[in-house]
Amino acid sequence: MTWRISVYAAAALLFAAHFLRDGHFIAVALCLCAPLLFLYRRWWVLMVLQLMAYGAAATWIITLLHIVELRQITGRSWTAAALILGGVALLTLLAGVLLNSRAFRERYPR
Repeated sequence: MTWRISVYAAAALLFAAHFLRDGHFIAVALCLCAPLLFLYRRWWVLMVLQLMAYGAAATWIITLLHIVELRQITGRSWTAAALILGGVALLTLLAGVLLNSRAFRERYPR
């Protein structure tokens, strides 16, 4: 279970870096504090954390599409950016999926 929380924390840290680049400090704070919700053992916590992970994965995919489009227009290489952002999107999606495990459902009862 610890490694699942670590994957989620890594995804939250990456998403915080995404917002930090644009100067959205409230969003950075929310991303950094999100893993602390694991300390509050209620079923709705898992739902909120999953929604955050899935929303972050969608944001990464949208960002990936924008960067690829911009680089294609300017004639620059886009494959490295696509691979990196695709990997980050998959990690973030995996972080949300891992919260569906039986271990989490037992620890976070209804």
